[in-house]
Amino acid sequence: MMLPLAMFAAIFYFLIIRPQKKKQRAHEEMLASITKGSTVVTAGGFFGVVRDILDDSYIIELDEGVKARILKSSISMKKTDGNTDKIKKKKNKKETEQLEESTENVTEPVQEAETADVPEEATEKGA
Repeated sequence: MMLPLAMFAAIFYFLIIRPQKKKQRAHEEMLASITKGSTVVTAGGFFGVVRDILDDSYIIELDEGVKARILKSSISMKKTDGNTDKIKKKKNKKETEQLEESTENVTEPVQEAETADVPEEATEKGA
């Protein structure tokens, strides 16, 4: 009678409780490894750079001058170390190069067609 109950408890432990504890431990280690300048992704999907570490939260910079206070529990993952300012500079450099290339390829504006090419019937009907 106790054997099925013990088997159920063992299955419950190995399939539910143990993997959840392992995942929780890995998340706590990830949170402990976050330092100022780390790039993180929040549970809402926002990317940001950690600018300050508080007791229960982080101050992250989402964009230049846009800061938000995020609870530590709402950080879903840490991106590879590196400052996003370098990425922004590379992106801005590529955008300016593309803009310069697109302005070089601008053609002359199309000149209006002369009315001599239009048949007289078309001009009379339009009037």
